[in-house]
Amino acid sequence: MNVPGSMTTLRARVREALGKAPVRRNFRAAMDGIRAKRAAALPDATDFAQRRARAAAIRARALARLPELLERLEQRLEANGIQVHWAEDATQANAIVLDLLHRAGARSVIKGKSMVSEETGLNDALGEAGVAVVESDLGEYIVQLAGEPPSHIVAPAIHKNRHEVAALFQAHHPQREATEDIEGLTAEARQVLRRRFAQADAGISGVNFLVAETGTLVLVENEGNGRLSTSAPPLHIAITGIEKVIERLDELPPLLDLLTRSATGQPITTYVNFISGPRRADELDGPREVHLVLLDNGRARIHADPLFADTLRCIRCGSCINHCPVYVQVGGHAYGSVYPGPIGALLEPQRLGLEAGGSLTSACTLCGACGDVCPVAIPLPGLINQLRAEGVEPRPDSPLPDAGRLRHRGEALLWRLWATIYAHPHRYRWLARLLTALRRLAPRRLGAWTRWREAPRPAARDLHRPGARSGVLR
Repeated sequence: MNVPGSMTTLRARVREALGKAPVRRNFRAAMDGIRAKRAAALPDATDFAQRRARAAAIRARALARLPELLERLEQRLEANGIQVHWAEDATQANAIVLDLLHRAGARSVIKGKSMVSEETGLNDALGEAGVAVVESDLGEYIVQLAGEPPSHIVAPAIHKNRHEVAALFQAHHPQREATEDIEGLTAEARQVLRRRFAQADAGISGVNFLVAETGTLVLVENEGNGRLSTSAPPLHIAITGIEKVIERLDELPPLLDLLTRSATGQPITTYVNFISGPRRADELDGPREVHLVLLDNGRARIHADPLFADTLRCIRCGSCINHCPVYVQVGGHAYGSVYPGPIGALLEPQRLGLEAGGSLTSACTLCGACGDVCPVAIPLPGLINQLRAEGVEPRPDSPLPDAGRLRHRGEALLWRLWATIYAHPHRYRWLARLLTALRRLAPRRLGAWTRWREAPRPAARDLHRPGARSGVLR
């Protein structure tokens, strides 16, 4: 399982990422392209504001009635023939999936894209149990071949260029003619994966939305791999978080509209899958069994916290990541977490605890770009800043794991000293005069700050004296 770890480990990963110039160029080019497509798909700020207000209201209503809607969803799904399983944590979710595979005698799995399965470490768990797993999303297939985790929640292999993918394919598909042509590489992956779809004993997928009214699993994608993973094998297991539920089918279009425009700049994805049950007696294809694993993994705790419950509105479009200046510079692997970027900085510390994930809140400039583009109006910068506060000075009843564990005595003492001086004008003036007098003794190196900048030095004259003479300051 990916865990961001301490500030020291985060800094080490960031330094490593900043040293990879080709990867940074890949990210820069890819992010510029995605942002341009999103801007073209949502050109009118007023129109976007109206759309996202509606989408945010739908998500907020669903979260406000989450327990009720989940019960209704379970009833409708089971009436449709979809078996529902509840998992409290990642270990339980993986055990449920493995048990379903064992009961079906399944030894091979074709898998559609699922960030929740990344969250549970499902591939590793299945591999250790002797089940062969092949990712069928092109980006996921590439990072699986490379032995890497996804670097983006929508575009997992966005850090790789076509030359790197060609080299990877040549190493794993040596019998095929080498090419660096993008269409040729895509066709090559399609030919390799086509056989896997036909041979797989089971298919595993994620879910974008769960419709309580109709008991429907909704899955959007562009490659057709999701449809094949969920319909070709005799067993389909879907896995997703409990927060993905919405109440009615007519609430779905506004969310799909903003999800795809925000994620890839598309008005709609090539495939929109509505899964409403296993194969019927009079149908020729489709899975004989469909199961849904609903994962909590800390979501119920987040939902119960009024300060951070808005985190669960997220529809995983990745738009906040695409517009984050930190992510664009360091890429997804530098975060060391399943979910990178602003949504990762907000979700992972709550999911993993502040000691394991709180360092991510420092990988944020609070510039506000993520909050501006979020299609469901999650106040990301404010919540990330609040998480920082919870790390050092938590609420008395804070439910966050490890709240207050990021407090350092030295830093706290420094801020207390700062507050003591700045709260009293005469102390501030005395310090300003002292620093001005001693300005030549100011250090020339200040750790990471002076690695790329000059050290700040007090001015030869402070502003207070001329200000006092002119009557502006007392």
